[in-house]
Amino acid sequence: MRNRGRGYGRGGRRGEEQDCGRGYGRGRGGRSRQGFWDDDYGQAGPRRWRERFEQFLGQPPEEHWMFGRRRFRPWQRGMAFFNPFVSAIFSRRGGLLPLYVLHLLDQEPRYGNELMNIIAERTAGGWSANPGAIYPLLNDLEEYGLIAGEWEDPQRRTVRRYTITESGRDELKRLKSVIHPKLQEALDVLSGISDELGEEALAEKPVDAAETDEKAKRGE
Repeated sequence: MRNRGRGYGRGGRRGEEQDCGRGYGRGRGGRSRQGFWDDDYGQAGPRRWRERFEQFLGQPPEEHWMFGRRRFRPWQRGMAFFNPFVSAIFSRRGGLLPLYVLHLLDQEPRYGNELMNIIAERTAGGWSANPGAIYPLLNDLEEYGLIAGEWEDPQRRTVRRYTITESGRDELKRLKSVIHPKLQEALDVLSGISDELGEEALAEKPVDAAETDEKAKRGE
């Protein structure tokens, strides 16, 4: 039987918005990003960022052929600090989220909301805190016997604290042995692709979509 507890406890309050790591103005090694992310647009408020997006790409994000997809929904809401690629890596199914949750619980027992806040902080806000991913995952891990949940108040059953089990620790070690080498391999691949794309982006001045459309109308 699933325990439907939501650990809204010491990691933060229900409905509290977290402003984590809006530091996406610089790339690796502190190098300033060019083009779209100039002028601290990675730290802009939702309205200003959406206006910049439409100016730069000619469409709001929800109408763009690439960024209109579900994966980019936080950008559609103007969450400039969200990183869709980090979020994809931390997906509940097929990503690192289950492994990282076990890793955090191996350090010490935690509440569900606490786990969300830690992951959002350690991904510099790139992973958007999602109760719809964390709590079903915690329920699954508990059913598998990898973690154990305990109600802070058994009568009220509103706040639940999770602890890794011995089976969970053994499984975590096995998972790390399987996943860590492949994660390093993926980082090497992505680093090469990032450098390649970055060189091309930095070599040319970005074209402002709105300016291009205006010139087309004037026949230039």
